[in-house]
Amino acid sequence: MQLLTYLKRYIRTSCSIPMSKAFLFEDLMLMFLKHSQATKRSYRDDLGRARTLACYFAGRDMWTLRAADVYGYIEQRRLAGVSNGTINRELMLFSAAIGHVRLTQEIELPNPVRGRMLPESQGRVRWLTQDEAQRLIASAEPCLADFIRLALHTGCRAGELINLQWSRVDFARSLLTLEPQHTKTARRRSVPLNSQAVTALQSRLAWRDRYCPETNYVFLNDRCSPRRTFQKGFQEACRVAGIDNFRIHDLRHTCAAWLVNTGVPLIVVRDLLGHASVQTTEIYAHLSPENVRQALTLIEGDFM
Repeated sequence: MQLLTYLKRYIRTSCSIPMSKAFLFEDLMLMFLKHSQATKRSYRDDLGRARTLACYFAGRDMWTLRAADVYGYIEQRRLAGVSNGTINRELMLFSAAIGHVRLTQEIELPNPVRGRMLPESQGRVRWLTQDEAQRLIASAEPCLADFIRLALHTGCRAGELINLQWSRVDFARSLLTLEPQHTKTARRRSVPLNSQAVTALQSRLAWRDRYCPETNYVFLNDRCSPRRTFQKGFQEACRVAGIDNFRIHDLRHTCAAWLVNTGVPLIVVRDLLGHASVQTTEIYAHLSPENVRQALTLIEGDFM
């Protein structure tokens, strides 16, 4: 018992943040954001959430922070009409900051944020039928039409396609290569190209070769500069096609839904879309009840 007491006292007195001194929320976030800026692609998101948290927690001593303080923050955000998912992302950042300081400074800083996550809905899954997809493509100008076709047939995120360069397109092997710096999960991914995707890329290549032969980006505007967004044109194409409540990211949902509906296993869809875990892909599981029904027939027997 004396040895345990000695060790606890040694840890407290030898760390760089003594328990006898106040350790403010601002100090915590400064340490974490320096780490985030140096190591994370989501630094800007972290910074925005830290600013939101600071509106409530600034000036609070982290040694004395309690669960009641966290619940007070949750209540304030709920009264402001913020969704549970957004609140959870903010709390996750707060908890990660505490964990980072606990690890790097080797101190037993309390973490009253842990275990306070709120329940979330499964999320929105909006997807197109084949007929709707054809109407949308027909309603779009050529560059946007090729973008839509490529998104539908690869499942890539909008940013992955907008930033795509010809050096990462392999027509010989019918593959797109996405390096870690090009993906949301920072993981390398190879995306197979079917005939529709190849046709869309060949259309862009022909346009590039005619008007902007020196440019390496796939999606260009009329001034031969890389496209930054398709938002305005996309919404107009949706309006002309008579498609409501549909976003660019839903093209990715559509690709996944088509695959699942044709019986492709969720783990294969996960790999194609580049999800970090199959749990993310499970939002599409309800689209394949007939596949489950067929699987159950395999265990039918002569039960009474």
